Amino acid sequence: MAKYLLIKHYRGAPAAVNDVPMEQWTPAEITAHVQYMNDFAARLTGTGEFVDGQALAPEGMWVRYDGEGRPPVTDGPFAESKDLIAGWMVIDVDGDERAVELAGELSAAPGAGGRPIHEWLEVRPFLTTPPTGTE
Repeated sequence: MAKYLLIKHYRGAPAAVNDVPMEQWTPAEITAHVQYMNDFAARLTGTGEFVDGQALAPEGMWVRYDGEGRPPVTDGPFAESKDLIAGWMVIDVDGDERAVELAGELSAAPGAGGRPIHEWLEVRPFLTTPPTGTE
């Protein structure tokens, strides 16, 4: 089994087929979308393939260590981060083929008008061995 991160983007990926921003959806369309995501996660929980998933709020900030005895430095929020990641899901599957299959299914979550979004999802395998200095 291998873990994969499925990343849902607000913007930055190629345009979805049903490319209506969520802020323009009706409450019923948002409810249907969230229900699809919950049902998808529940089904994968049943097969042992679901690890975790979360939707992210648009707010956020950058934090940096600024030296011993000094408080962390914060700045933001930055529009770039809230525009980038809407949420994520971690799955634990047999390999790339199954990760791609599930990402394709998740991409069909309903959006505006109840039609599938057919959004692009970023699929990233977890690093299983640390990189070496030569990589």
